[in-house]
Amino acid sequence: MIPILKVLVKKFDSAIFSVDTFRSQIAKASLDEGVSVINDITAGEFDARMLPLVGKYNGVYIAMHMQGLPHNMQKNPNYKNITSEILTFFLNKIESCRLNNISDIIIDPGFGFGKKINQNFTILKNLEIFQELNVPILVGFSRKSMIYKSLNIESADALNGTSVLNTIALMKKANILRVHDVKEAKESIELCRKLF
Repeated sequence: MIPILKVLVKKFDSAIFSVDTFRSQIAKASLDEGVSVINDITAGEFDARMLPLVGKYNGVYIAMHMQGLPHNMQKNPNYKNITSEILTFFLNKIESCRLNNISDIIIDPGFGFGKKINQNFTILKNLEIFQELNVPILVGFSRKSMIYKSLNIESADALNGTSVLNTIALMKKANILRVHDVKEAKESIELCRKLF
């Protein structure tokens, strides 16, 4: 991956590159090549070296909430109050980031990661609550099971549902959309801007 990344960063020198990893050694190699954003689905829970590393490089850090780890996250995820628990998680995580000299923090509630379908919709319903953390909110819905299982369709047919949830999230103060279908997401953003 690193040789390809090296070429891309050099070729597109004005682009902002993000690498999705929860391993500090991959993050370090990426940051060494000019990547500026590390997207960590474990928010540093998997690798204790991640936060100090990102702070040392003055990188942008995307911290995602996930109950459990990738291999067990969907084994009966359980919450008493999912919105409150995720809010508390991020309050603590932001403090840890600050202690590790990370100043640019983005939070991702982790739709589809350690959550049941109804729990995902509860988070979306209450998304604006996370504004009180005073950091950008990133969301990713692209063709996820919360869409295609709710609509009883195939994942390949979930583009319209993805656009709907992207639009709802924008109206509930999401700042960043992580998407597969750029054109449709851009249209959602442009239409929402007409309202705000």
